[in-house]
Amino acid sequence: MGEAKEEVVRGQLLILFLVTFIDMIGFGIVIPFLTYLVEDLAVEANITSIGLWVGLVMTAYPMAQFLSAPLWGGLSDRIGRRPILMIGLVGNTVCFALFGLAPTLFIAIVARFLAGFFNGNIAVARAYIGDISRPEQMASRMGLIGASFGLGFTFGPFIGGELSAPAERWDVFQGTLLETYPYLLPCLVASALSIVSLLLARTRLPESLPKEARQGASGLDWVGTMRSSFEGLFQSMRAPAIGQLLWVTMLYSFGFTIMHAVFILFTEMAPSSGGLGFTEAQNGRIFAVIGLTGIVVQGGLIRPLSKRFSSRSMVPFAVIITGIGLGAIPYASVEYAWLWLLPTCVIISTGSGIFQPTSSSLLASYAQRDGRELGGVMGAMESASAFARILGPVTGGLVWTLTVNETGWFSYHTVFQLCAVIMLVTFLVSLRLPQEPVPQESD
Repeated sequence: MGEAKEEVVRGQLLILFLVTFIDMIGFGIVIPFLTYLVEDLAVEANITSIGLWVGLVMTAYPMAQFLSAPLWGGLSDRIGRRPILMIGLVGNTVCFALFGLAPTLFIAIVARFLAGFFNGNIAVARAYIGDISRPEQMASRMGLIGASFGLGFTFGPFIGGELSAPAERWDVFQGTLLETYPYLLPCLVASALSIVSLLLARTRLPESLPKEARQGASGLDWVGTMRSSFEGLFQSMRAPAIGQLLWVTMLYSFGFTIMHAVFILFTEMAPSSGGLGFTEAQNGRIFAVIGLTGIVVQGGLIRPLSKRFSSRSMVPFAVIITGIGLGAIPYASVEYAWLWLLPTCVIISTGSGIFQPTSSSLLASYAQRDGRELGGVMGAMESASAFARILGPVTGGLVWTLTVNETGWFSYHTVFQLCAVIMLVTFLVSLRLPQEPVPQESD
């Protein structure tokens, strides 16, 4: 009987993994061409501050995700996890197509905001795993969500880049709607993948939350949930070791997401202006390499590294190598673009792949030592990262707009130098982190 139940649970986890994996492919698909789409719409509207608009479009997604996550979480406690996951997939199907058909920058921002709003249900996927797992199974099973992110971020950008502007590459698409809307095809593929996920969830994914548990759930209180989130963050920020690590996490995420807004602005810029003249497909391949490196690091390197080095020592190392990689990006030349960018992006992805799990592990150690609830502390870390992800792209786009025309000391290098400086500050703060507690024999 027990074996049969475990078989059912394994089936549920497999379907949940496929649903989130396909969903993340759809998210990754837009990365290589988002900057190009915004640039095209800005030119049509005679807007010159392209960098700022790229930042605004990128920020719309994490902002909506941050605002909607408590809403979806509370609603899933009342009506179940499965309906919320399906609502998110329906929303994704519509929003991807809307983004590909966006005639103005305002519609593009609305489409990305709505996509982020419906994708705030990643926390619901985690709650689903919590419903069907024992405490000792949680860590390994939560890794499924991380694996879906990594794989989706590898395949998604590659597909998005290869399918962008199809009329320029294949004659069969000339004179069609896909020539008028050059980024509609990858968006339609993302919508189709969301439909596949929806069908899987509809037919193969059972509800994980029993009816009796749903009946005991409290009513929706979005304002209360948001207030509690802020209070938890500020309270955790005041704790000596935990607060320092939260600052490290927030600064790291801020510097990293500044790069998100400007990387393709640099690579697609004309070589005569200092850029590389990359196409959407070339950028998609670069991001695929970044995703693949992250999978290798988190799937193969973290375990042996964590046995040899403490999380406390790996956090500063991850920060500094990320900073070196970010600062090196704009020094790529057209002649040696791939020879420079590939190792640079591998360095950045390696740093990120080390930082994410080791910072979480170190935070858990501090929380256990101080007798704090792990869920609340991890929630504070997620809130700190969310703020950074909201501010980072706008900051990057604004700095790019102000400096790209090379006025005085400033140039298109400046924003990447800013990333490196932020990482240097983060590195110095991380050096002051206390040593992690030594595990007891019983642990």
